[in-house]
Amino acid sequence: MSMIVNRRDLDFLLYEVLGLGALLQAPRYQGHDRASVAAVLDLAQRIAEAAFAPCAAKLDATEPRLKDGRVALIPEVAVALRAHAEAGFFAAGFPAELGGLQLPQVVTLLAGGLFSCANPGIASYPFLTIAAANLIAAHGSPEQKARFLPPMLQGRWFGTMCLSEPQAGSSLADIATRAIPTPDGRYRIQGAKMWISGGEQEISENIVHLVLAKIPGGPPGVKGISLFIVPKRRLDDRGAPGEGNNVTLVGLNHKMGHRGTTNTLLNFGEAGDCLGELVGEPHQGLACMFHMMNEARIGVGYGAAMSGLAGFLYSLDYARSRPQGRRPQDKDPATPPVMIVEHTDVKRLLMAQKAYVEGAIGLLAHCAFLLDLQQVTEDPKARARLSRLLDLLTPIAKSWPSEFCLEANKHAIQVLGGAGYTRDHPVERFYRDNRLNAIHEGTHGVQAIDLLGRKVAVAEGAALSDFIGDTERTAEQALHTPDLWRHAAELRRAVSVLKTTTERVLAHPGAERRLANATLYLDAFGHVAIAWIWLRQALAAVDGQARGDGADTAFYQGKLAACRFFYRHELPKVFAQLAVVARLDDTCLTTTPDQFIGC
Repeated sequence: MSMIVNRRDLDFLLYEVLGLGALLQAPRYQGHDRASVAAVLDLAQRIAEAAFAPCAAKLDATEPRLKDGRVALIPEVAVALRAHAEAGFFAAGFPAELGGLQLPQVVTLLAGGLFSCANPGIASYPFLTIAAANLIAAHGSPEQKARFLPPMLQGRWFGTMCLSEPQAGSSLADIATRAIPTPDGRYRIQGAKMWISGGEQEISENIVHLVLAKIPGGPPGVKGISLFIVPKRRLDDRGAPGEGNNVTLVGLNHKMGHRGTTNTLLNFGEAGDCLGELVGEPHQGLACMFHMMNEARIGVGYGAAMSGLAGFLYSLDYARSRPQGRRPQDKDPATPPVMIVEHTDVKRLLMAQKAYVEGAIGLLAHCAFLLDLQQVTEDPKARARLSRLLDLLTPIAKSWPSEFCLEANKHAIQVLGGAGYTRDHPVERFYRDNRLNAIHEGTHGVQAIDLLGRKVAVAEGAALSDFIGDTERTAEQALHTPDLWRHAAELRRAVSVLKTTTERVLAHPGAERRLANATLYLDAFGHVAIAWIWLRQALAAVDGQARGDGADTAFYQGKLAACRFFYRHELPKVFAQLAVVARLDDTCLTTTPDQFIGC
């Protein structure tokens, strides 16, 4: 049993739920088939298990440190990243004309998740680099693409995203970093950026920072933000890294988890000119950066799901092999103890993990598949619909797994009992690593405001209508399936309450009151979305059972049990949450700061 993947589950999602086989018939993906996809996943698993996983505990215990003004990392990090690069994973999802393998995004997401599950501290470096390269591919000039993309896709140069600042945090309207035009068309970058993952290391030949800054004289707030490529080392006439670009490492942030990824405070232009290149048009930087941020949000959600999976697989293996206690009816102490997986409450903890984790993986795979469908869909209206759905689901895909797969990690610790709270087992590390995911790339609260304050209202609610239409089609199919018709009715009821609640809240004239319970709304919407994903998986499991492959009986029955668990234990919570949202409850809104302690 692998500790980083259930390969049967990946095949189930790809071919029985999503229908990847049909997608691979499209001209864009005609170079791939089921065998080549399996080979990619096999290779990712081998590298992740051989080079990433073995050093995870050591990297957590030996976090990045400053040594003679440079960042020191354990040598295993460079070895793992070299194996990742040599296997072609930096370029796997990019078009062939850019030197990529042109794999479907859903395949690259699932393959990348194996590295994240094995060692998120190392996996963050290629994750950020790939996202930065995608942004340059989408918004960079032909000359910028020619200079920066090849070494990034070869894994020789790494990338970062530099948004937050010490005084501004998540409030991008308040950033103070400036970009002063120079006569040669470049810009002198002046300012400080905080919480920059991968902001400094000695592994790659160069670091390509993507920096948000304001050009003097531009519009105030976010409308005046521009985006710049700022390499750690300037490029010489041949495009090779040369002299330093006055990007100064001020210090390292010491984190609760994810310790293997350097996290930095950087000063730009403190010790001399720091030169950057404008990406796209002036004052359109936030729109460009959202290309990377939205991709990163899907990736963060998947990283959260994979940390949850790591805990689930480990605690399941432990529960199967740990004898302790007896069944309630066995009073004779002479009877042998049973494995703790036989105890009902341990089964509850394991089933909750399975429901959260496999539901989240299903949602994120669906989001990646929407990207793939956009690439092969010729009808503009159909492409627009796919884009709307993805925009709507992105804050949920980022935040729901970050909250509830962390809950799965909590349950994994509980399965091990006191042992789970010690460093003798990795489940406490999985929890610490996962705790970051609800914070970075937009906190849970920020995602909630984005969902309720913007996404559900765009184009007069067109995206929400699209989502409701998809759930209705699944429910209609399940209504004619004997084992699933009750779930279909429950999903319809939850979707109906979600719709009426959304309409009621959006009709209120006050923005503060509308958004006062946005986080509850996000959690409830996420539960509805996961219930839909589970019903889709249950339908595929019923079909699988009907085909009569006895070897998969337990797998399919497990899917149906997890679906039943989610509908009985989790979906009912939605109605209480949405009732608070629908009342436009003002408890938190009207609480004053002095009321928290009385002075």
